[in-house]
Amino acid sequence: MHEQLKSFLTRRQIPFEELVPMAKMTSFQTGGVARILIRPANEMQTACLLKELNRTGQDWFVLGKGSNLLAPDGMIERILIRLNENEPAPRQMGDEIECAAGYSLMKLCRFAQSKGLSGLEFAYGIPGTLGGAVFMNAGAYGGEMADLLVSCSFLLPDGTRMTLSAEELELGYRTSLFQKKKAIITGAKLRLKPDNGLEIETRMKEFLERRKEKQPLEFPSAGSTFKRPVGFYAGALIEECGLKGLTVGGAQVSEKHAGFCINKDHATTSDVLQLIEQVQKTVFEKKGVRLECEVRLIDRY
Repeated sequence: MHEQLKSFLTRRQIPFEELVPMAKMTSFQTGGVARILIRPANEMQTACLLKELNRTGQDWFVLGKGSNLLAPDGMIERILIRLNENEPAPRQMGDEIECAAGYSLMKLCRFAQSKGLSGLEFAYGIPGTLGGAVFMNAGAYGGEMADLLVSCSFLLPDGTRMTLSAEELELGYRTSLFQKKKAIITGAKLRLKPDNGLEIETRMKEFLERRKEKQPLEFPSAGSTFKRPVGFYAGALIEECGLKGLTVGGAQVSEKHAGFCINKDHATTSDVLQLIEQVQKTVFEKKGVRLECEVRLIDRY
């Protein structure tokens, strides 16, 4: 099946790579090898690809920048897709910005700042793409994507293009419609507020410094490992259970911030998953709270 797909991609001039080490493609820096990683250059190529995958019944997964993902150890047969980060560049229309889903969230923050538009400061330091931020309704420091989204464009599995308003996206705490609807987000429109560019830059730097001070950014991770349980903070619960520094193989509950599971020393994905399960089990036994994992796993087939 992959040989037929490679022939199709070659004919349509859609870029792809084979035998890609996932440690280089995810922020956790764990995982095995992807049989094939497809990098469509634009929305037209993405739609063309989806039509072919739909026709041949092949499953796929959008990788993004791999900042909130765990890749399985071993060979990954599932078809992985990574959108082009630079096609097209963001476009400003008054206090609104239209941007492609593959665009870096950090770069988008800087673009907004350069245009004197405020609202995205909270996202400065989140190492994902705009599409990933919409998918997860990413947030921090009192802000989230739901506060800014006007609309979102996406492709259905048959390649059909659709656009929905923010009100139709079922945005909630770290969730959106796309977590239960098979689709590829291709772009979004954000509404921001005019402000002084220097003041925006100051806030961005302050948020980034807070991240550096409180989070274990010196080690590979996927950011906060668990969603915030209602009425609690995951990191505080984990610390109260005495789990700071708990280690499985090369994976560890960060000694700097207990809400982070980190790749301390050449961890495997199996190490990380076992560590997550131990934390969840202990917190439930001691606190009666079920921690829900925020990090997603690329299933192995």
